[in-house]
Amino acid sequence: MTNTIEETTKAMAEQFAKYMPKITTNKNGYEIRTKVLEMAKDQAQFDFNAQFSGWEQTIKRDPKTNEVVSTVTMPTVPGVDAVLEAAEKFYAFVSPSK
Repeated sequence: MTNTIEETTKAMAEQFAKYMPKITTNKNGYEIRTKVLEMAKDQAQFDFNAQFSGWEQTIKRDPKTNEVVSTVTMPTVPGVDAVLEAAEKFYAFVSPSK
């Protein structure tokens, strides 16, 4: 009978394990930097998407020819430098000040 109680208890524990909060250990420096870099990449992509959705279009009249001239300015795609710059800002925020 004790064997059945132990088996039942283990089965119940396994059933409810997926609903219990997961305990994780502290992240090491590499994991933190990786997460910060991921956040910076996501932020740069978000900024580009926001700029792309509202890209600038200007219409002016040329004073010499009296023609209407349209100018369209597309946002620049963020490169590695923009992502690393954002990552440095995020990392400076979470790092203790010197």
